Amino acid sequence: MLYTFTVPIPKSPKIALLRKGEDKIQVAYEYERNYSGEKKYSLPKRTVIGKVAGVGEMYPNDKCVLFFPELMAEALKEESNREDDWSNRRSSTLKIGPYLAINKVIEEYRLKELLEKRFNSRDSALILDLASYSIIEESNVSQYYSSYAYNHPLFSIGMHIYSDSTISRMLNSITSDQITSFLDSWNKKIGNKDKIYISYDSTNKHSSAGEIEIAEIGHPKDGRGDITIFNLSIAYNTTNRIPLFYEEYPGSIVDISQLRMMVSKASSYGYKNIGFILDRGYFSKDNIREMDNKGYDFVIMVKGRYDLASSLIESNIHTFENKRSSYIKSYEVNGTTIKTKLFSDDKKDRYIHLYYSSQKAAGEKREFNNRINKLGEYFESLKGENVNFNKTLEKYFTFYYSSENVEDKNRVFLFAREKEEEIERVLNLCGYFMIATSSKMNAKKALALYKSRDNSEKLFRADKTFTGNNTLRVHTDVALKTKTFIEFIALIIRNRIYTLLRDTVERLDLKKNYMTVPAALRELGKIEMTKRGGDKFYNLDYALTKTQKTILSAFAIDEKIVTKAIRDINLTINEMDLEEEEEKTEQPTEEDLEYDNSIY
Repeated sequence: MLYTFTVPIPKSPKIALLRKGEDKIQVAYEYERNYSGEKKYSLPKRTVIGKVAGVGEMYPNDKCVLFFPELMAEALKEESNREDDWSNRRSSTLKIGPYLAINKVIEEYRLKELLEKRFNSRDSALILDLASYSIIEESNVSQYYSSYAYNHPLFSIGMHIYSDSTISRMLNSITSDQITSFLDSWNKKIGNKDKIYISYDSTNKHSSAGEIEIAEIGHPKDGRGDITIFNLSIAYNTTNRIPLFYEEYPGSIVDISQLRMMVSKASSYGYKNIGFILDRGYFSKDNIREMDNKGYDFVIMVKGRYDLASSLIESNIHTFENKRSSYIKSYEVNGTTIKTKLFSDDKKDRYIHLYYSSQKAAGEKREFNNRINKLGEYFESLKGENVNFNKTLEKYFTFYYSSENVEDKNRVFLFAREKEEEIERVLNLCGYFMIATSSKMNAKKALALYKSRDNSEKLFRADKTFTGNNTLRVHTDVALKTKTFIEFIALIIRNRIYTLLRDTVERLDLKKNYMTVPAALRELGKIEMTKRGGDKFYNLDYALTKTQKTILSAFAIDEKIVTKAIRDINLTINEMDLEEEEEKTEQPTEEDLEYDNSIY
């Protein structure tokens, strides 16, 4: 991470300035040279140590501490002094609402106690504060943490506000053993005796730091082309609706290969009576055989272009779509179950659940028809041109040219004719989808299990969108592992907030847009405790609104709890302030003077 203070750019022939865009110049340090036998000269190995801040100045990062410790020593000392100054400053208005909700989840899961068994008190509290910061501010940029801490209650001892340098030291000091120990205890706490289904998915993290060993050239899911990424997969218990564990792995490894490792990891945590809920990206013969070998059940979406899917739809079309007995009210679809094999050499019978949604059909037909119409207009505009079309388009169109000879340079495109039979076949398949299960169950239960992974998908959207973790801004492997761990803690907390809000909506039969996680936290952020004029204590700025009471009810928080929390926060802050004031004004005792005299 970049520090917010500046230092002089080291004067060394090994320093190079690398321009990254119009307004960003990186400072790189050549720490090694390797001779290339192929090229017959030495190739430099560089690492970025900061970003240019002005003439002769730069914002340093963690790497600068490693390569230029003397340069950084004085700067870090000054930053530490600034931290002491900053910690004594706090806004006269604190946003208490989000803190109340997050604290309730932390208490429910006893996260603080679990963390303190592996980390010291300061680091445990800072982990919770950074997790809360990423949830509330939807960001993981550590440099802005101090601004957040300025007007929010904190979990740190005395609600102390830590500086960037302290956060950086913490990120680079936590060990893999500490993280592994927490995950072991967390999964033990959840329990592994009951039948559970684990919704498994993975996501990409972008990383521009070439020194991160796990970061490799891969294929990100956002379609940005081949860039440096690493992958993160998370197992999620759909029974208890809780994230269980996660795994980081190199960016070049595809999801299907990684699933096998997650199956083994689930075994190591003691999960035996489990099943996996997977999306269509994991549908493969190898994955299904791997789960068979481990004795795991599965619920998996069948790929739409899979031959079995098309043949089963066509052989069962018009047999269940309008039957009242096959209607699944909660999802507004019709479903039926077929017992068959997934592959020609499959050794077991599977249960294929075929569904039809009239709403889905209407949308897919509209989208496909629009696509065909736009292609037709596009082809019309190219009449008389010397063009050739992609082979994939020949599935739906027949193309006519002035000459059948492909090598004829004077050949021009005349017109395109739709292949009506193939287009109608696709339209007939619209609105259908399939789920395969290894265990016998009806179509309603299979769909309910698969839909439960919506929580997992929301968790991943939360991971990238709401907690700002699409890119992890770290420069060391240790810091990356720590930041990923903090992200996992944030996901545990945020997912519980999501679950409590959703359960409240169902219980009260609400249809309110303020009961989503970001909207609820924004509304709770309006609950403020304010200190006016020469007041020593904070007081609630105004009474709770009906909306705020409804949101807080999801966490079993009422006005009495809010009042008590304000009192506790006041005591914590004022005790800390009093201790600091006493330290400044404390006079030496006679014993101290005698001790001092003995020294001289």
